[in-house]
Amino acid sequence: MTLITQPTTAIGPYTLPNQVILAPMAGVTDRPFRQLCRRLGAGWVVGEMVTADPSLWHTRKSQLRMDHQGEPDPRVVQIAGGDVEMLAQAARLNVELGAQIIDINMGCPAKKVCNKAAGSALLRDEALVADILEAVVKAVDVPVTLKIRTGWCAESNNGVKIARLAEDAGIQALAVHGRHREQRYTGCAEYDTIAEIKSRLSIPVIANGDITSPEKAADVLRYTGANAVMIGRGAQGNPWIFKQITHYLQYGEQLALPSLDERLHVLIEHVAALHAFYGETMGVRIARKHIGWYLESDQRFCDAKRRKLKQQFNALASPETQFDWINDAMAFDADQRLLPKGSHAA
Repeated sequence: MTLITQPTTAIGPYTLPNQVILAPMAGVTDRPFRQLCRRLGAGWVVGEMVTADPSLWHTRKSQLRMDHQGEPDPRVVQIAGGDVEMLAQAARLNVELGAQIIDINMGCPAKKVCNKAAGSALLRDEALVADILEAVVKAVDVPVTLKIRTGWCAESNNGVKIARLAEDAGIQALAVHGRHREQRYTGCAEYDTIAEIKSRLSIPVIANGDITSPEKAADVLRYTGANAVMIGRGAQGNPWIFKQITHYLQYGEQLALPSLDERLHVLIEHVAALHAFYGETMGVRIARKHIGWYLESDQRFCDAKRRKLKQQFNALASPETQFDWINDAMAFDADQRLLPKGSHAA
């Protein structure tokens, strides 16, 4: 293959160390997961979306989403909302709290976000988009970036127009998910719009959508000319994907899959961090979805065995039993330890 070589990408005073970024995902990219992905090769990580309404920041959910303690530079905070002044104020307040890059969400397709005229719903109102971008850029002295979809629907794929508005307003980098809002996460991402956006802009463009392997990342970078790729669902259960992609882009060959010992240490590290961050009760619950994703990427088990193992882990109610189970699951004889004969019938 032809190796992908891109000039160094700078966003404000910060330089991307590689071409692979962790996408913001509500309920997924909390501080423990961001720190883990950063350690395993993500060039940058973006925090979970935070509402632009400061009156809601007192909630436990918002407080946890805004916790960036101990994270390396740059700390990227994504804000979401539909009110111009409220978004500008949210940007200012987040910078006061330590945000070093403000990212504006105009890509989330969730109904509860779009029903409030936020997220990808904003793409229907180009004048409002321009007002928001101009106000937020003027409100802070740190770089402002933007995440969008290709448009609201197939008939109004206005991603190129939004991208040009963004550059004109002073946005310093643009991430584009290759679906319109009405697709949510169905169908396949398309990269023609991203390639066209990249050809029209001078600011960095980051490609997002359905990038779940090193080969796909290389293909998308080559096809679109994007400066970097942003990995979302492809990192769930596979935080190693960042160094796998970087290695493939540099050397044109696959990095060896993580050993059972490596998987064991990462799962223990991740689950322990969840317990510490959320507290035991909430941490135990949140660990369940992550272990489910790790199992999905574990090729040792068939679907029936994965279902049985997920049921087992979801029934565990304490940190100690979760750690014991992980030790057994990451052993070479996991089947014998956790799946007695006949217990995993389809």
